[in-house]
Amino acid sequence: MKRRLVLTAAACGLAAPYAMAQPKSSRIIVAFSAGGPVDFVARSIADKLGAELGRTFIVENKPGANGALGAAEVMRSPPDGTTLWLTSVGAAAINPALYTKLSYDMDKDFAPVSLVTNNVEVLVANTKVPVNDAAEFVAWARKQPQPVSLASSGTGSIPHLAMEQFQDASKVEMIHVPYKGAAPAITDVIGGQVSATFLDVTAVLPHIKAGRLKPLGIAAKKRHPALPDVRTFEEQGLAGVDSNNWYALFTNAQVPAATVAELNQAVHRTLADPAVLDKLRKSGTDPMASSPAELRELLHRDMAKWAQLIKAKNIKAE
Repeated sequence: MKRRLVLTAAACGLAAPYAMAQPKSSRIIVAFSAGGPVDFVARSIADKLGAELGRTFIVENKPGANGALGAAEVMRSPPDGTTLWLTSVGAAAINPALYTKLSYDMDKDFAPVSLVTNNVEVLVANTKVPVNDAAEFVAWARKQPQPVSLASSGTGSIPHLAMEQFQDASKVEMIHVPYKGAAPAITDVIGGQVSATFLDVTAVLPHIKAGRLKPLGIAAKKRHPALPDVRTFEEQGLAGVDSNNWYALFTNAQVPAATVAELNQAVHRTLADPAVLDKLRKSGTDPMASSPAELRELLHRDMAKWAQLIKAKNIKAE
């Protein structure tokens, strides 16, 4: 009986075929701590996006320097589309006006891939504040002997800028109380140390449902599906309070256009997946894909919009 000689690829000095077929590891960089809303969105899309591209996506948190650390990680990544940056509007469209010196340039250093979600701001108050909507809050604030206080997640943040729009619309002066993040701001509004705050619906929806916070107005052109009974500011006679905290994917500017297009189509397919859509919508965010060109246009429009407000209010980074 003849014996068969079986040679492995390794024995022949060749790479194992299965190793070549393994999915390429890729990263989604999030410039915020784990557990926050941007991190939640990144982890909600990572598996499906990876499946669409035949890769394994790992979410890496690089918090610090108002997004600059995360941006730097993407800037020095290989220009092959394996490293993506999921950022909020703050690091992308607000920081260029907020900081006189910024370590990155959105046009020169990054290629837009796609919008991912849009997040609406809602004004919420301590439950003991004797009002039921934003119009009543304005009337109540005017009667107070001292300016009422509004918390934000930080100087120059979308909640802070929404508050500035609210002051302009209501003609009522308020005291801005900046915090280092949404969590401590929420804690102090619930505790009554601060009267109210603007925050993403995603950040406060559980507290609204639990009766710990009172929603007063939506800072958008239409009502939010998770809060259908809460009127917009425009419906309440307060025009110009319109802020959107979008999240979007960017990659290294040197990534070839064909690769960016492939990434874009994968994002579209990911956000069309019923399971992904359901998870994101239940959190209070609005899934919304775009073309790279549409994202670039949105970026430039918001950069101009927020730069004008920051300059007018003389807002400086802390």
